[in-house]
Amino acid sequence: QVQLVESGGGLVQAGGSLKLSCAASGRTFSSYAMGWFRQAPGKEREFVAGITWSGGSRDYADSVKGRFTISRDNAKNTVFLRVNSLKPEDTAVYYCAARLWGAEVATTAEGYGYWGQGTQVTVSS
Repeated sequence: QVQLVESGGGLVQAGGSLKLSCAASGRTFSSYAMGWFRQAPGKEREFVAGITWSGGSRDYADSVKGRFTISRDNAKNTVFLRVNSLKPEDTAVYYCAARLWGAEVATTAEGYGYWGQGTQVTVSS
């Protein structure tokens, strides 16, 4: 079992940057694939980025490619999402999630068994 706690969200102007963090409990963090999702008001939760257990494979939604970067530090049980060149449409609650099958990134919410509580990102125009 793993528990996830996100941090780093906030209010930022368009074009700005943030670094989101997700701290995980449990000694098996390094075996999980990790993902970031987001959910805007009135919209479904959508995949943003994912990374395999080793960090050797990453995947991104088309809408964030070139602007967002996912990384992880297994020694610190933490996964990060660097978000650059933010746009108002990036406004959402951002969630991190853990996937038991660590060798593959899943791009749907159903592929992840553990979720954090989310952190709000608001981008003003």
